[in-house]
Amino acid sequence: MSDRGERGFSLIELVVSVAIVGTLVMVAVPLLETNAKRQKENELRAALREIRAGIDAYKKAADEGKVEKKSDESGYPRRLEDLVQGVVNIQDPAHPKIYLMRRLPRDPLNGDTALSPAQSWGKRSYASPPDAPAEGADVYDVYSLSTGTGMNGIPYREW
Repeated sequence: MSDRGERGFSLIELVVSVAIVGTLVMVAVPLLETNAKRQKENELRAALREIRAGIDAYKKAADEGKVEKKSDESGYPRRLEDLVQGVVNIQDPAHPKIYLMRRLPRDPLNGDTALSPAQSWGKRSYASPPDAPAEGADVYDVYSLSTGTGMNGIPYREW
């Protein structure tokens, strides 16, 4: 007696198995790509929120007289790095510096690792209009330099 028919898989069984695995891969890859994009967008939202909170805290400190503000200045930070490096507290000598952020996050959509975190963002000065943001004497807002569009249909630069 021969066990020849019971030893392995038939060609049809192998083809069906490969077809099933191929179908699963075709479904899984777009889901993984969507999840990766969603993760990057969540990181972008969090980074924008964190930086904007630091900019607002700087402006509040300037309006309260804790940070030196010249008469021709808006009261917004001159550079993003000032939020992390700290600014002189002119009201309280016991606490000579005000630190507004622990670290400056990078733009998660900017893949150029040679840039510093501050250089990875687009910056808008107080004097520039919202539809044509430009750098200037201060940093009123930040935006992503990415040319892509979010899953919500809004370009990342407009977030």
